[in-house]
Amino acid sequence: QVQLVESGGGLVQAGGSLRLSCAASGSIFSIPNMGWYRQAPGKQRELVALIFSSGTTNIADSVKGRVTISRDNAKNTVYLQMSSLKPEDTAVYYCHVHFTLYNQQYWGQGTQVTVSS
Repeated sequence: QVQLVESGGGLVQAGGSLRLSCAASGSIFSIPNMGWYRQAPGKQRELVALIFSSGTTNIADSVKGRVTISRDNAKNTVYLQMSSLKPEDTAVYYCHVHFTLYNQQYWGQGTQVTVSS
């Protein structure tokens, strides 16, 4: 089993920045793909950013240029640096980890990001 602990969410004014962190622990035997998704009220969960085990990243068009995803494999941690935040970025942000070797995936509990106008 793998546990994910997210941190860094909160309330920020439009134009501000936030850094989300997600630390994985437990039975980790390979380097997973890691990513962030978000879900706003009344909307479907959507991809924000992915970082593959190779280090390659995939950023959603809606946040491209405002978001950076990075990882520290030694700490099994993924980061999401967000800047120039907009009210439409308000959502619950979820960490996601996918161990492709075993085809196992896990979700974090979610962290609220609220951007005020």
